[in-house]
Amino acid sequence: MTGAAVWSDAVTAARLFAVDPPGTGGVLLRSRASPVRDRWLAVLRAALPRSENVKQVPLNIAEGRLLGGLDLNATLLAGRPVAERGLLAESDGGVIMLAMAERLSAAMTVHVTAAMDAGETIVERDGLSLRMPARFGVIAIDEGLEDEFAPASLCDRLALHLDLNAIGIRDAEEFAPYAGETAAARAKLPSLKATAAQIEALCAAAIALGITSLRAPMLALRIACASAALARHSRVEQEDLTLAARLVLAPRALVFPPAGEEAQPEQPPPPIEDEADESGGEDQTSDIDRALDEVILAAVQAAIPPDVLATLRAGAAGRSRSRSSGKAGALQKSGKRGRPAGVLRGALRAGARLNVIETLRAAAPWQPLRHREAAGSAAESRPRILIRKDDFRISRFKQRTETVTIFVVDASGSAALHRLAEAKGAVELLLADCYIRRDQVALIAFRGSTAEMLLPPTRSLARAKRSLAGLPGGGGTPLAAGLDAAFMLSDSIRRKGQTPTVIVLTDGRANIARDGGQGRPRAEDDAMNAARQLRGAGIAVVLVDTSPRPGISGEAIAKEMGARYLPLPHADAATLSKAVLASVG
Repeated sequence: MTGAAVWSDAVTAARLFAVDPPGTGGVLLRSRASPVRDRWLAVLRAALPRSENVKQVPLNIAEGRLLGGLDLNATLLAGRPVAERGLLAESDGGVIMLAMAERLSAAMTVHVTAAMDAGETIVERDGLSLRMPARFGVIAIDEGLEDEFAPASLCDRLALHLDLNAIGIRDAEEFAPYAGETAAARAKLPSLKATAAQIEALCAAAIALGITSLRAPMLALRIACASAALARHSRVEQEDLTLAARLVLAPRALVFPPAGEEAQPEQPPPPIEDEADESGGEDQTSDIDRALDEVILAAVQAAIPPDVLATLRAGAAGRSRSRSSGKAGALQKSGKRGRPAGVLRGALRAGARLNVIETLRAAAPWQPLRHREAAGSAAESRPRILIRKDDFRISRFKQRTETVTIFVVDASGSAALHRLAEAKGAVELLLADCYIRRDQVALIAFRGSTAEMLLPPTRSLARAKRSLAGLPGGGGTPLAAGLDAAFMLSDSIRRKGQTPTVIVLTDGRANIARDGGQGRPRAEDDAMNAARQLRGAGIAVVLVDTSPRPGISGEAIAKEMGARYLPLPHADAATLSKAVLASVG
């Protein structure tokens, strides 16, 4: 599709969303800040009635402000608990805009999606029990890079998925929808119902495209009704269904329908006039349904660019990698710094940070009772707000620990003969990547009869390169000694509150035991024991088998370590580097 065609669909999506914001769920707008995005938002605002309630939801909004709860000021002034509506309840009947949706926290995603499902918010806190209506549409602006995406649970609830990143400003022609059209379409919308055959056709198209979510055909149906209302149709027409399938199902497609079925349909023999009359019209209805399926699938296929499915799969893989591990350390609770992660009742000790607002909120409902209890004391010395230790609320934070990547390089004679040069090049590339991410790196080499730490954890890329350049090769393969050294270094890193990741580059053919003695059986047993030690500690490990003929030795060691196993017999330094980065994120 050309940029102009994509922009045309984006404008149509804005008009359809304006007709039924809560019913269609909303729009996932994948776009970085640009004039094109500003123009699309202007089109949306023009399509919405002026009285429409549009609210911005900050990324770091407090839970109490989002869902509602105790109104602190009103409670202190009134001397009794006064409830406050949250932003979701205030948006009832309108639209909320979620900026930087790719960074939504899990808690905020749950609150928003739960309100979308139930059409209300439920608050039970601070002595209050509230149920407030909250039916709204969502505009989720996703500014993520290649491996950053908005939460899948939120995307599944949004009917329209748009990507404006590839549209130039010249393709984005100005268009001014008339809000009166939206109002007329909203008035007509409740009278439009789809037939059972139309619903079955949408479901069949979703199945053919590999879409497993039941929400997709339901949202497509709501878009088809909105399209019919906007076009002033008396019922849902075929063109409404094809438009809905193109806008809702095409961006979710995971597979192309089997080719050839619709290209070369089996032609039934022409019916005899008498038989056609005796069938009572059932066969004719079946033919119409089948034709509708084919029309919808054809519309969806026309809207899917040839390379979009590969992009979707790559995006899904990138998402899983970014969620798994490696790029940053594990999340760790902290009482002093990091991202806010709620409040807890607690005491002011060990540098804990008092959350003044939440402390006042906890104390507010009890003020009348406490003032009556303190009535006998002198009025001059009595404070206006009585706070006790039980009211103290301590701010909690979460921060990611620093990652330390430990390279364990096999510098034995067998590895030096085959792959040590490539391994050095790959380690240098990986070190450069770790330097960009501000991670720390360490380097351990094992050869002869021992393992040696060539580079303690550091961020100095130049120092790491010098250590690697001076790494000689030759001698036996004391794999157990190398793994033991990696375990001890990982343990010390963990004790400092950091997250270790171990990358082992070896051919897995151990021939030197822990005590320095020779003999392959003993060496292999010791290597297995060392591998189990790493697995028992729960340390993330990647084993790159650098042997020209990967065998069972490297795979068995990786299995004992619970490591990712990468047999790369003919890879160069760049391929090795890419493979390791793909494994650790």
